Formats: sequence, structure tokens, C-alpha cells
Amino acid sequence: MKRISSLLATTVLATMLVSTAQAKTLVYCSEGSPEGFDPALYTSGTTFDASSKNIYNRLVEFNIGTTETKPGLAESYEVSEDGLEYTFKLRPGVKFHTSDFFTPTRDLNADDVIFSFERQLKEDNPFNKYVEGASWEYFNGMSMPDLLKSIDKVDDMTVKFVLNRPEAPFIANMAMDFASIMSKEYADKLEAEGKASDLNQKPIGTGPFQFVAYQPDAVIRFKAHPDYWAGKEKIDDLVFAITTDASVRQQKLMAGECHVAPYPNPADLDALKANADLEVMEQEGLNVGYLAYNALVPPFDNAKVRKALNMAINKQAILDAVFQGSGQAAKNPIPPTMWSYNKAIEDDAFDPEAAKAMLEAEGVKDLSMKIWAMPVQRPYNPNARRMAEVMQEDFSKIGVNVEIVSYEWGEYLDKSKAKDRDGAVLLGWTGDNGDPDNFLAVLLGCDGVGGSNRAQWCNDEFEALIQKAKTVSDKAERTKLYEEAQVVFKREAPWATIAHSVVFMPMSKKVSGYVMDPLGGHWFTGVDIAE
Repeated sequence: MKRISSLLATTVLATMLVSTAQAKTLVYCSEGSPEGFDPALYTSGTTFDASSKNIYNRLVEFNIGTTETKPGLAESYEVSEDGLEYTFKLRPGVKFHTSDFFTPTRDLNADDVIFSFERQLKEDNPFNKYVEGASWEYFNGMSMPDLLKSIDKVDDMTVKFVLNRPEAPFIANMAMDFASIMSKEYADKLEAEGKASDLNQKPIGTGPFQFVAYQPDAVIRFKAHPDYWAGKEKIDDLVFAITTDASVRQQKLMAGECHVAPYPNPADLDALKANADLEVMEQEGLNVGYLAYNALVPPFDNAKVRKALNMAINKQAILDAVFQGSGQAAKNPIPPTMWSYNKAIEDDAFDPEAAKAMLEAEGVKDLSMKIWAMPVQRPYNPNARRMAEVMQEDFSKIGVNVEIVSYEWGEYLDKSKAKDRDGAVLLGWTGDNGDPDNFLAVLLGCDGVGGSNRAQWCNDEFEALIQKAKTVSDKAERTKLYEEAQVVFKREAPWATIAHSVVFMPMSKKVSGYVMDPLGGHWFTGVDIAE
């Protein structure tokens, strides 16, 4: 009996080893740690890659590689003639993930959709403040509380969104990360157990990959969702190896320890392209990197002071030192590849003498300020510390003393939202839906003050233009309004617009099916790897 048991154990072990050997594993060397796994709480692409892009779905999805939408969890939708009602018919048979901490008893239904949005909309929802500091930054920055009149359950598989006004980008907005659909059944279970915060730490979704485990600042493990509604993925196991240093990511990629490694150092691109085992994809980024002043704090509440500082920044020196040929100077808050980009606007001249004279004329002397430098690489800024150092030197030439500060990425994003923030913050943005509203309203609208609007800038003229543009369906008319808004932005200078970058994506030639996302996300849907 003992021998039979021993043989059985050996056979099982051998079977497991063969099974493991045959499993396809892709390792992605991610550039940072996620802030959490509930994407609606955050705005960082690093967090979205680890959560919404792979764990969750939305009512509509973007066709990867484009800004066009397609059916997602909703197999179809209808819009009323007045543009105030959107009725979504849900896809039947959609399964939530099954894990060692949750086993669903039902498929996706209307309750999940309503829960996913009402927790962001209604302050009396049990999950509105389920984590400390929950601000629903994206939802509020896009004026969703003012837009949504109600979210109604027509039947178990039909949900109707009733709006207070027409909203031209509404369908594109529904494909964004904050609109990811959660399991109400799972949330109810956590609430009953007093473990509500696990919704942000142990995620359950409907997406192509399901969460397995997270070791903070080290590794995230996912596995293919076996019952995914669009079909099981070719990759069996997906690993995010968190590697904050670009040089280390490059070493791991070249050593075969990871298969995809984003955000290379510009100086390393030639070596990566010369490696016969690697492929380096590239495309124009739908992005902008900027320095946001705090318009609520003197003397940065004075547009002339902000304008003077902008004139002291040598953008060409930044492009040479930081982007090394992979970027172009930015003059507008939206990228030149986006419709409604105002080509007629002239950028601020680099003129330190005029800048110094303008500060003196405003009575600003012996100014000391902080510049916040991001601790991680982003597509719109490959080296924020070096960028801050160039600005520090530029500002010193007009008598402005600069202290460079930084924080861990999650803390940086959180602290930089404060209305009383000391100093100007380096940040940037990659578009999430291909609409100018996603830049101009989210980053510079009044609803974003204290959140996604890091300049804390609320301008009545600008606000009127972008709010009107939301309600207009004619693209030519929207374009005119956004062009006018860019004129106001340039005059008032809440940011120093720095650069738009080219985005590079190095990967092993063993990887196939990977598509670069113009919206900056990293998707592993449809990706395969040769063993």
C-alpha cells in the first residue's frame, strides 16, 4: 500500500512538473508599484496596468491600438434622440473570477454596473469612503457627479444612465479605467465580514487575467481567467516584476529575465535596437509633460509671475539632456496628434532677461520655491530629477532659488493634490480616451481642483469654453471651442508645458501579438510567447 501511494505521489509530482513546464509565462518588468487594485480610486497608469487593463472590463472597450470603442460587458447600447439617456444591454454569461478568497454564485448583472458607479457618485454608499482618503479623483475631475442624474436598473441585464445634459465624449468615457465594473456580490461579502478594504487589495473582476498574489514593491502574479467571456488567453501566467530602475529593466530584458520592459533610458535605445534577440516598438505618444504651479498660493496666483518663470525655462536644454532625441517641445496642454490642437499658438520665448524684468515689475524678489520631481519614469518624462536640475539652473539665472523634492510615487501623487501645496510639481498625462476633454477638463477644469488639476487653477473663461464643448456634438464646433480654450491657457500659464515624447517599447522577439496602446496602457490580451 505504501509503495502504491509512493508511486502515485511520484506520478502526481511528475504530472505537475510537466504541466508547469508547458504553461506559458510572460514576465513584464513594470516600472513601479500600484497604489492599489481598485482603478477608480487612482489616475496613475502604473496602477491601471496592474488593475483595470488586465483584471477588469468595462461596458465598452477600446480596440487596443486605437481610440475607437467596441462592445465590452455591454453587447449593445442605445442613445436617446436628446442625448440624455444611454441604455446598455449587458452581455449574458459573463463570469467573475473564482479565487481562494471568493467564489461567485452568479454571473455579471445590472447590480454590478450600478454598484460600480454609485459608490463613486453617492456619499451614503458604504463603499464611498471604504479606504482612507478616497476621493474618486477621475470621476469628480470629469464632472460626473453633475452629469449623472440617475443610473437605473431596467432589468437584470439592462442599465440606463440618465444625464442632466448631453455629453459628447460619454461613450469614450465609459471605456476608461475609472469605469471598470466590480462585483457587487464580492463587495457585499467583504462589507459583511468587515473587510471592505480588501476590494482594493484582493481584486475580483471579469477580465482576461485574475489576481493571484502581490508582494509589495516586488512582484504581482496573475493567471489567465479560464472562463473569460472572450476566450481564455494564450498566456497561462502573467508576472509583473516591479523594477523601478530603467537600467536594471534593460539588464533583465537582455538576460531573458523579463520579456517586456517599458520606459527605457533614451541613452540605451541604440543598444536595445542593436540586440538581435529584441524588438523595439515605437510610436508618437498621446501625451504631455508639464510643470504645474499652484495658482492658489502667492506669488504663483499671479499669471505674470507664472509667465515669467516659463520664459526662463530652456526647453531645448531639457530635450537634449532628458529626452535625447525622443521628444519635442510642448506649447499646448494637448499633444499635436490630437484633434483640436491649436497650431496658431506661439510658445513662450526663452528669454531669461525678460523673465527677470517681469518678476521685478511684479515686485517679486529673492523668490525661493520647490520643484517636485517624480521618482519614477513615465512616457512623458523619462528622468524627472534631471529635468528639475535643468530648471533649477535656469531659474537661478533669474534670481529664483529652487529646492528639488520628491516622494515615493503613491505619496507623490497624493501629496501633490493638496490645495496648499508648496511649490510646482512635475507631472504629465497620457490621454485615456482620445478626446481633448480628457486633457483640458480633467487636468485644468474647476472640478479637478484639489485632485487631478495639480495647478489648482480655476478660470471662468476657460471653464465656460470646455463645459460648452462637452455638450456640443458637432466636431467642428467643439474644435473651435477647444482652440479658444488653449488660447486662454497659454495667456494664463498655469503650467509650463515641457514636452511630448515618442514612446518606446522593448521586448523579446519571443513575444507576439503585443500592440502598443496610443493611450499609454500595457495590455496582454491576445499576447503569446514562444517557448
